[in-house]
Amino acid sequence: MASPGAKKLALAVDGGHQVSALLIAPPGADACYVLAHGAGVGMTHASMETVAVELAARGIATLRYQFPYMEQGSKRPDPPALCHATVRAAVAKAGELALPLIAGGRSFGGRMTSQAQAGSPLPGVDGLAFLGFPLHPAGKPSDERAKHLFDVAIPMLFLQGTRDALAELSLLRPLVQRLGPRATLTLFEDADHSFHVPAKTGRKDAEVRGEMLDALAAWARSLR
Repeated sequence: MASPGAKKLALAVDGGHQVSALLIAPPGADACYVLAHGAGVGMTHASMETVAVELAARGIATLRYQFPYMEQGSKRPDPPALCHATVRAAVAKAGELALPLIAGGRSFGGRMTSQAQAGSPLPGVDGLAFLGFPLHPAGKPSDERAKHLFDVAIPMLFLQGTRDALAELSLLRPLVQRLGPRATLTLFEDADHSFHVPAKTGRKDAEVRGEMLDALAAWARSLR
């Protein structure tokens, strides 16, 4: 189910694919976040809806969208080229808002966005924001997936949990340093890849999410 106040859109990706999208644009928004979903859940998942609604409360619009495989109810992600084309279609639609644009998203969606940007700059996008960049598969530490990031010339924000099994800090920290001043790493203590924190920490997931979205909104405004 779409979030309250979300406008339903349709995106033409290419001659054979059309996907759904949801736009939440609060009055006086400072920017729009083109928000891609992770590999396992689509744009209407509770985690995606919550991010969109809470960013709207912070003055940031969001355009969420489906990748074709998710639109079709498949569990197998599309080939990268089709994902990149979908990212471009979403960015083009968001560009009609005449707002500053940032792009990225959850895990797989963020990586597909950065690959698209590395291949050819996304028109109008000022920066990329990753909600848990998937640096490597769980239990297989490597930074091979990050090679394309060195071809991204715009600012990048990495929002990561310190217990993220898909981004070992011993690899992620040096990577961000090598990327130089265009990359910013913001860590959330005890959070995993889904930004969940154990009850024993005395913190709640909503608290961590609030801090994460505060950081994202502040960073988006800093790009203007």
